Amino acid sequence: MKYLDLFNYLKKIEDYTKNEIEIDENLVIRNFSFKSNYRFILPGGLGNKDDYEFLCNTINDHNPDVIQKMLNNKDADIAENTEFRYHIIMPKKEKKAKEIIILFHGFNEKYWNKYLPWATYMAEKTGKAIVLFPMAFHMNRAPLLWSNPREMYRVSEERKKRHPMLLCSSLSNVAISTRINNKPQRFIWSGLQSYYDVIDFVEDIKDGLHPAIDKNAKIDFFAYSIGAFLAELLKMSNRNGYFSDTKCAIFCGGAVFNRLTPVSKFILDSEAGVSLYSFIVEHMESHMKRDEVLRHYMYNDPEGANFRSMLNYKTLIKEREETFRKISNQFYVITLVKDEVIPSYEIMNTLQGSKRDIPITIDLIDYPYHYIHEDPFPCVFEIANEVEESFKNTLNKFCEFIK
Repeated sequence: MKYLDLFNYLKKIEDYTKNEIEIDENLVIRNFSFKSNYRFILPGGLGNKDDYEFLCNTINDHNPDVIQKMLNNKDADIAENTEFRYHIIMPKKEKKAKEIIILFHGFNEKYWNKYLPWATYMAEKTGKAIVLFPMAFHMNRAPLLWSNPREMYRVSEERKKRHPMLLCSSLSNVAISTRINNKPQRFIWSGLQSYYDVIDFVEDIKDGLHPAIDKNAKIDFFAYSIGAFLAELLKMSNRNGYFSDTKCAIFCGGAVFNRLTPVSKFILDSEAGVSLYSFIVEHMESHMKRDEVLRHYMYNDPEGANFRSMLNYKTLIKEREETFRKISNQFYVITLVKDEVIPSYEIMNTLQGSKRDIPITIDLIDYPYHYIHEDPFPCVFEIANEVEESFKNTLNKFCEFIK
């Protein structure tokens, strides 16, 4: 099936409510439920004594505006983020997968549409099961309200009143931008929750508790955009040796966070971008002196040092580069010439090191059509043939590496 046709077909049949959906005579989508054990580290959780201070220009507690109404919902109480469904695309005849690839998506994504053809193609080419695991507050782990055009329009209009110089604001990014602008540390908290959710998912597999994955299954990663951050953290930390043999395929990602340019109508608006950058680069250390939960996870756990090294390029440079050097043969990266969100040279600075002496293979390629970071394979009829060829060439490189 052609890429454009496959995209439209999979978008039509995707359904979280069914246990199994047939893709074709060889592949199926199987759905499973997951419950996060780490809501307590989020604002409003038992382990996070955040007093939930509100925005300084809130109208008042008795007459909150649309922005405040959204922020009044404590993160730990957002049920969709705690209990959710996830997809596995796998061979129909295989009862328990012997090899899996966990696919990590990009920042501010609410739907798997873009990734379903990628996962289906990789499942077909490699014979492995592809696990589409959503990060905290993304995909179906985000409330439907955040994707409601009418409600988000009201939030957007209020946000523009508060920030007259606001750039790159859209209905797509207004929910995450409002939340990040209000509390930029949400990026850290949700990242930690995502990390430990994946660890719990893998431990269920290792304990033989997953109904569709063998307890001795080999685990690899395919990560796109900010999903590469999570994959790198998992691989670098290698908790309990779970990922010693894991290959990490990265597409349009891999740079430390403060070298990204996330201000985009699809990701963050300008105010949220400044707020997040300022917190990570200038204020995180002082904030952790007051936040016991954040300090514990960022300093007491081994993963914390790796997390901090991937937030700021100048933090723990030697340690970060030594770690990547040790596992360099297990990474393969493709970056795009015209990617303005995560530029190729910043990916190289991070993964190949400041002296370019870390032997991680990074292929810099370009496509013969207009594309952006957020949409490398546009579903446009007029360029369908060019996109088809680029899609297959790119995914074939990843499948060859990861098979």
